[in-house]
Amino acid sequence: MGLSSPQKLISDIAKGRFQPVYYLYGSEDYRIAEAVKYLARSFLPNRQLTTNFRRLDGRKTKCADLIAELSVYPMLGERQAFAVSEIQSYKPTEIERLLKLLEAPDTNRIVMFTSPSGKTPKKKSAFFKKMSVVAESVEFGPLTPAQTESQIMSKLKKAELGIEPEALRLLSGLLAGNRGALEMEVGKLGDFKTAGETITVADVEAVVAGYEAYSIFELAGQMVKGDHARVVAMIRRFLAEGSTATGMLYFLAQHFISLYLVKSGKRLEVYRRWLEPQFRNQAAGYEPGRLEEIITLIAQTDASLRRTRVAPELLLDQLALQIMRP
Repeated sequence: MGLSSPQKLISDIAKGRFQPVYYLYGSEDYRIAEAVKYLARSFLPNRQLTTNFRRLDGRKTKCADLIAELSVYPMLGERQAFAVSEIQSYKPTEIERLLKLLEAPDTNRIVMFTSPSGKTPKKKSAFFKKMSVVAESVEFGPLTPAQTESQIMSKLKKAELGIEPEALRLLSGLLAGNRGALEMEVGKLGDFKTAGETITVADVEAVVAGYEAYSIFELAGQMVKGDHARVVAMIRRFLAEGSTATGMLYFLAQHFISLYLVKSGKRLEVYRRWLEPQFRNQAAGYEPGRLEEIITLIAQTDASLRRTRVAPELLLDQLALQIMRP
């Protein structure tokens, strides 16, 4: 098995090639969820999706119960698909038992293991090495700028809409490679304009720039401003829209790392450099040492999510207060 890419995964599926076991991971929870659905729909006949596709949560399903599920033959048809989330939550010995069961390929079954962003084991870990022996491991990171623009253009073409080059650049930058945000924001622009019209910079600024559900840049900006009430409202909306606390923390960390790099006079990643003036404005009120503290606070909050039962929204609220203190 070994490492693969989303592009190869799509190419293989288009050719009808399926691996018996997949491990889907990375920073983009939305893309992972879409990949699970795409794999299941491509592997199973439509009429069997409700009967032969099982979703299981590794935090709530005992290893013995999962093994029992994987050992049962389908009642209808021959093929079956399993999606097991939070696979990293099992003990090492349990992972070994699961992978031992799946060593012998079954062409009529696919098993998709997933880990949420922020909880993915390191690539050098024993877990990752063991998983890669049996499973095809596919990492889902943010879309590249080129991929983002291509997806935007494709969706706007279907809606019979055009877009100015500068508006496309602005929109792509605001989305920051987030596929979930792309779906939402381009859909909003489609509702805002009429077929045959062209989207302008003013349209993007009016419809997209202030959108709270996916704009981590906006959330961090409100933290910088110290608007606690707005920050709390945005956090609640993120969670209500289906974002995970770990995913939010990942992107917040990336954002404040960007502020630190700008404040320290270092270069940003290529796809973020056009936002450097905005990052510089946000970083103006911080010293490098304070930004280091904030990055550490975010990491500590992520650790607390893993080892405590405190509600995620409460931990995020507490983090916001710590970031906004003088």
